[in-house]
Amino acid sequence: MSIARAWVMCERLDRLRARGARSVWALVAGAAAGMAACVGEAPPPPGGEAAVTPAAFAEGERRYDATCAACHGPRGTGTDRGPPLVHRVYEPSHHGDAAFLVAVRQGVRAHHWRFGDMPPVPGVSEPDVVAIVAYVRWLQRQAGID
Repeated sequence: MSIARAWVMCERLDRLRARGARSVWALVAGAAAGMAACVGEAPPPPGGEAAVTPAAFAEGERRYDATCAACHGPRGTGTDRGPPLVHRVYEPSHHGDAAFLVAVRQGVRAHHWRFGDMPPVPGVSEPDVVAIVAYVRWLQRQAGID
């Protein structure tokens, strides 16, 4: 199954969960179709292969890799410890840039995913978050998330 197709299946499963699907079979069917591919893969950017990070976002990438990637995965793809940031849930119209700063400073109660609460991240400055958010937004744009 292609990454793009698996991504679509993941989003369908997310919608089922969001609607409060009570049927175990509905969740199992969605999971069987694409759940294995959901782990850690963002959709490919337009044009196929992962794009090289432009110099304007290189510092954000460096800071992201140092402080976020352990939980949110390389290039925002998610892990078993945290959700993918390259996902429609984190599009700017739903989670604005300031939400990332609040999350880093205060932590976040679990509300979209079942990874548990995100604790505050000490030692990450506001300029760090600004650079990280710019990088994440670039990744999202590469995936067609505006």
